[in-house]
Amino acid sequence: MFVLLKTIVYIRVMIAVVKSFIPFGFEGRLINVEGDLRNGLPGFDIVGCPDKIISESRVRVRSALKSSGFTFPDKHLVINLAPAELTKDGAFLDIPISLNILVLTNQLRQTDVDDAVFVGELSLDGKVRPVRGIINIIEAGRKQGYKTFYVPQENLAQAKLITGVTIYGVDTFQNLFKHLKGQKRLSTNSTASVVKITETETNPVLLDYIKGQNFAKRACVVAITGHHNILLSGPPGAGKTLLAKASTALMPDLTTDEQIEITKLYSLAGISHGVITNRPFRCPHHTSTLPAIMGGGNKILPGEISLAHKGILMLDELPEYPRSTLEALRQPLEDRQVSLARANSRCAYPCDFMLFATMNPCPCGYLGDNTKQCTCTGYEVEKYKKKLSGPLLDRIDLKINVERVKNTELSSKNTIDEEMAHKNQSVVKNTITEAITIQRQRYGDNTTYNGNLSSNQIVKYIDLSEDVQKLLGEASDKLELSARSYFKIIKVARTIADLDKSDQIKPSHLLEALSYRMTIN
Repeated sequence: MFVLLKTIVYIRVMIAVVKSFIPFGFEGRLINVEGDLRNGLPGFDIVGCPDKIISESRVRVRSALKSSGFTFPDKHLVINLAPAELTKDGAFLDIPISLNILVLTNQLRQTDVDDAVFVGELSLDGKVRPVRGIINIIEAGRKQGYKTFYVPQENLAQAKLITGVTIYGVDTFQNLFKHLKGQKRLSTNSTASVVKITETETNPVLLDYIKGQNFAKRACVVAITGHHNILLSGPPGAGKTLLAKASTALMPDLTTDEQIEITKLYSLAGISHGVITNRPFRCPHHTSTLPAIMGGGNKILPGEISLAHKGILMLDELPEYPRSTLEALRQPLEDRQVSLARANSRCAYPCDFMLFATMNPCPCGYLGDNTKQCTCTGYEVEKYKKKLSGPLLDRIDLKINVERVKNTELSSKNTIDEEMAHKNQSVVKNTITEAITIQRQRYGDNTTYNGNLSSNQIVKYIDLSEDVQKLLGEASDKLELSARSYFKIIKVARTIADLDKSDQIKPSHLLEALSYRMTIN
């Protein structure tokens, strides 16, 4: 008699999990880095829709672990990046993958990495490099309840803008390991300096540096105060570009929320790993592509209009830009955000910028000039002007002509008193800041300017006297204003009244607002 003995063998399967986040549009997504180590032919597979950069992390992680003195397993290793249907890009997951391997090989415990978020790129010698979009990662993790984050040391300054969580800066993978084992404590302090993205702080263009152009200077002050779009038309060398640069220096200081938003966009674009402290001034060349201006590409990165968020977007020689690019600006100018859609993803970036555009009155630039005769034909002038559509011009609040300053005035030996120039600049900036404070008190938030008001908000917040209503009606009929232009006149007049600290819009305010809507040459 034979007895059949059945032996049941239980195979213990160990799955390690490390939490991480990646930027996704203007938000962030949770990534569960899962690891499985089994007997078999040595191998290292990464699954879960990784891109080429993540697939190459197999080489970076192996070298970084060995360079840091850790053991790399001679078994079959599988790393899964969940959720699998989400496309992952970038080197954000080098550290989570490396920690996962240490847990699988019992060099770390699973409890050592639980309840924390890890992100960072590894070099071959185990040093940690910064990644883009760190603010997205911290914000998304905080929303999902995570309180502890480990980020590259160079990203710590940006990450510390987000409060209510504990953030450690990691310089090397070995120091991260020692911290998790309780052998050494990582720092939560950042020694990185702030980043200046324009020269307005170190080398400002003051209003007094620009000779003449008092009318244009006043228009720029009005535009900055109410966050209005402005178009300057004039001959070459009239000072249009200088006026734009001087306008940036007059804008009020950034609030904390604005600083976070701008830094977040520049981090996403991979431009800066530091904290942005001044308002952006972006001046893309007219040959820039549509995705470069609007945003997009394979990774849907922010474009120039988003990088100009809370600052100035200058389009020099506006008619030289492709018509498709100019027409694409119509929706962002109204909505203050741009929605980008691709086959596999879609996102929206903020783009609350002030448009500062310049143009020549004709192809040669001297139409209407008092010193030099225009050489363009009537057909060439009309063709040049038709590059700008009516709907686009309708979205520009102030349109003014800038005349050339006489050369004798430019070459005068009257030196500029630097002390007085800076004093006058401070006075103008303080006046603008006070008028902006009046707007914020009126609308109850720090993001709404007169230039951002909808038609319903205009009716709600702005009262017009009978004299002003009558004057506006007559001007509307004579100038054949569209509904959008009609409301823009009211918004500009309200800004002028705020500069005068007036509760009501007076006829003089309305007349000045109308003077900024005259037909350009």
